[in-house]
Amino acid sequence: MTTTPAVAPRRIDVSLPGRAYPVHIGPGVRHSLPGVVAGIGARRAAVVSARPPEWTPDPGVPSLVVPARDGEGDKSLSWVEELCSRFAEFGLSRSDVVVSCGGGTTTDAVGLAAALYHRGVPVIHLPTSLLAQVDASVGGKTAVNLPQGKNLVGAYWQPSAVLCDTDYLETLPPRERTNGLGEIARCHFIGAGDLRGLPLHEQIAASVALKASVVAADERDTGPRHLLNYGHTLGHALERATDFALRHGEAVAVGTVFAGRLAGALGRIGPARVTEHTTVVAGYGLPVRLPADVGTAALIALMRLDKKATDGLTFVLDGPRGAELVRDVPERVVAATLEAMPREPGSRA
Repeated sequence: MTTTPAVAPRRIDVSLPGRAYPVHIGPGVRHSLPGVVAGIGARRAAVVSARPPEWTPDPGVPSLVVPARDGEGDKSLSWVEELCSRFAEFGLSRSDVVVSCGGGTTTDAVGLAAALYHRGVPVIHLPTSLLAQVDASVGGKTAVNLPQGKNLVGAYWQPSAVLCDTDYLETLPPRERTNGLGEIARCHFIGAGDLRGLPLHEQIAASVALKASVVAADERDTGPRHLLNYGHTLGHALERATDFALRHGEAVAVGTVFAGRLAGALGRIGPARVTEHTTVVAGYGLPVRLPADVGTAALIALMRLDKKATDGLTFVLDGPRGAELVRDVPERVVAATLEAMPREPGSRA
């Protein structure tokens, strides 16, 4: 099954000086890969794919296909090293291109490998999950995990193009589609407006357009780009605390509900706006409760490892001027807000 052919592909440009690139969104856009490869003048390609051969497009030039390890457990420096070794064995040069075809973990790891190999070779992303289409593939952030935390080793490396083929989404299991909605739900609170009720391709396009505008204003996370981390501080901690049993979009969804409650506890927003966080997240079919067996102290310890936490506990929170980075949030308020969160049925840690 594929999405309706009548949907016209959309193009959104990420406008960075000297590094601008298009994001194509719609059914069948993966088939434009040969033209994109030809457009950047690549002679050969290394395609790292988490999808079966029939869903891995031919780049139109001699290529090496490397099966991806598409999961958080393999988003590691050892996997990046192996990818770079495969590139070297193939003889890939700076005149060639790397192509990722998979979910967010593939996009992150392959993007970092492309950034490091020969100090940078062009990369084209074909994100195949909803989560990767609305988030990981756009913006140039690449990273892998350490035992101490998520995405602690990475680099900024903008792709040459992103092809968000919505046909891929028809192959996803229901939970993985819902997982991707976590990043869309948090866009409600950082400037995208109410996307509920729109067709999925329009939700994707609106999310990508928002991210493109933020990235163009702040490529390297020195200011406005922090907004994109809405819900992520607790979200990343929940992923680690559950050993990734809670998926990224699900964890961000819970983190978004928590961000609303924390903003309310700090007097930044009123009760109606706090409730809106839960209503919006639940409306996408996403979880709004903390897992039963994850303790408050463990979550706070993990949140202290967040990359934004240069001055105590740091969160992106809603407020009278909209969402903004709030540093040095008192631990007692964070702990009390976590304790007041509803939990899934089961025993407490």
